[in-house]
Amino acid sequence: MDLENWDGLRAEVRQRVDELIAAGRESGVQVAAYLDGEPILEVHAGLADRATGRVLTADTPVWSASTGKALTATVVHVLVERGELDYDLRIADVWPEFARHGKGGVTLRHALTHTAGVPVLPADVTPEDFTDWDRMCAIVADAEPIAPPGELKAYHAWTFGWLVGEVVRRVTGRRVSRVLAEDVAGPLGVRDELYLGVPPTELGRLARVEDRNLSALFAYASANLPNFDRVAPPGVRPGAEIGARADVLTADVPATGTMTARAAARMLAALIGEVDGVRLISPIRLRAATTPDPPGPEWVFGQEGAWGLGYAVDSDGSFGAAGSGGSLAYAYPALGLTVAATKTLLGAGDGDPMEDLRVLVRDAVAARR
Repeated sequence: MDLENWDGLRAEVRQRVDELIAAGRESGVQVAAYLDGEPILEVHAGLADRATGRVLTADTPVWSASTGKALTATVVHVLVERGELDYDLRIADVWPEFARHGKGGVTLRHALTHTAGVPVLPADVTPEDFTDWDRMCAIVADAEPIAPPGELKAYHAWTFGWLVGEVVRRVTGRRVSRVLAEDVAGPLGVRDELYLGVPPTELGRLARVEDRNLSALFAYASANLPNFDRVAPPGVRPGAEIGARADVLTADVPATGTMTARAAARMLAALIGEVDGVRLISPIRLRAATTPDPPGPEWVFGQEGAWGLGYAVDSDGSFGAAGSGGSLAYAYPALGLTVAATKTLLGAGDGDPMEDLRVLVRDAVAARR
């Protein structure tokens, strides 16, 4: 592929990122895109840590909140491809404690589509609890469902990670972060840029996320959305206070992830096609993973939403995930395109600059297809 054909797009993305940083709306940003299995865009600018002045580079991992759900979902699809998992596996068949309070019929498919009925966490849960895998799994296993499986779309903001991750652990004997490293990131050559739990030795490489105004959005959601605090209690809202904690970053909390934009784009590219000889799943598996369930109102935010198996599916033909504060990673199978963005200043309420960049890249590629 002649990458020179995309010089104009790269220049426009660079200009927009530089303007965002100059205006103080951003501090550190990464944007990357793959087309037909080849990188066409890799822009990084600003600081990884404003306190020290450390520069953000292309290989600086950034905590990216719920964009990490795309990593966890990808682990599942790779294991299903190999015959080690089944979407319709009843969770209680491998995790008997989960059957409490009538949850015996909940399947892995329900967990992936946010219809398992267990999005709620105790009001007093703490970040320290998040660092204890067994404790969090015990909390989820003992949860009383808010609806029968499959009947209610309710974003499992945090519980998604332990639901899916414990199934992976029970079936494979490996933590989900290890499966990601060995079976997804490793073959793609990005083992040091794509994390669920971050190895302690790698903490010094990470960017430091900060709150810009995301906390204000959480306060608004708490006051105006009656179910918000039930899924994201005050002590564990998915913002900078969580994302800057070393103990949480090194724990497996697989509803979130830490990554570079180029590694996330590369992973998605290997889902929709081949990247340097690696294809993670078959075309048939891809269709199964990205076919959305029927749209309908969602319990936490009250908006219409549709999920595939672990990925959000958008009306523009893309699938992927986005995180609180502005990170994202999406693939467009029909275009052969993947786009990812990370950022260090977690913001909301004043536009969505990373989404604007995703649309810019998408439209530039679509215009030439």
